[in-house]
Amino acid sequence: MASGGKRRMVFDTRGRRKHVVRVVYAVLALLMGASLFVAVGPVNLASLIGTQSSSSSAAKVFEEQAERIEARLVKDPTDEGTLLSLTRARIGAGNALLETNPETGAATLTPEAQTNFQIAEVAWRRYLKQVKGEPAPAPAQLVAATFFRLAESAGGGLAEVEADVATATDAQRAVAAQRPSLGSLGTLAKFQYYNGEFAGGDKSTKQAAAKAGSKAEGKAVEKQLDEFRKLAKEFAKQKKQIQKVESEAGKEQLTNPFGGLGGSSPPPPSE
Repeated sequence: MASGGKRRMVFDTRGRRKHVVRVVYAVLALLMGASLFVAVGPVNLASLIGTQSSSSSAAKVFEEQAERIEARLVKDPTDEGTLLSLTRARIGAGNALLETNPETGAATLTPEAQTNFQIAEVAWRRYLKQVKGEPAPAPAQLVAATFFRLAESAGGGLAEVEADVATATDAQRAVAAQRPSLGSLGTLAKFQYYNGEFAGGDKSTKQAAAKAGSKAEGKAVEKQLDEFRKLAKEFAKQKKQIQKVESEAGKEQLTNPFGGLGGSSPPPPSE
């Protein structure tokens, strides 16, 4: 995830490219959402987030917990357990601060949730540094699922989507390495495909199939993962479209310095 500030659109969607931009992001979200659904299972957001009031209460609990943990980190900034606790607390707060789209049921990333996820990633990377890139599998699985779901929001532009997918893939790689199973390897294959690691994804697919209970089940696993490979190929095509749109937006911004990145108006002249 990109650090420093809130997620923001990097181009104006109000101009003549409005329809193209929305279609590209809609397809992106569809592909990411479909893969996530099978990779980590269907998630009942209502049961996790609850009502708005209960979400606010949960977020407050997690944030207060995170603040206490951060106070402990001041005294010992390299403690592995404390860094993990902070990662979990901030992810919990971020999840509680997500909003649900009433029309689609999809999670919507709020600025407050974004801030918590950013802090969680910083804590996670500090933890990885302490353990020399070999994290415990349980928190790694939490990070993998969380950041792949964040990529689905596509709220910060292509670079941020790619960074979130990469974070998720690396975390899932650690899970599969320590707990190789049909599920962990299958999820890794899907994440690798979306991360552009097609050779690695093919290898993980074969390893997942080998964990199946029978030859027929193994073939079914390979068939299913091949469908995700095709989706990931389509995702790669969509990324090229997004790159093109963002490139055009960047050129437009250079020629129109008063346009603002989000379509905002220039500030009034000083009196």
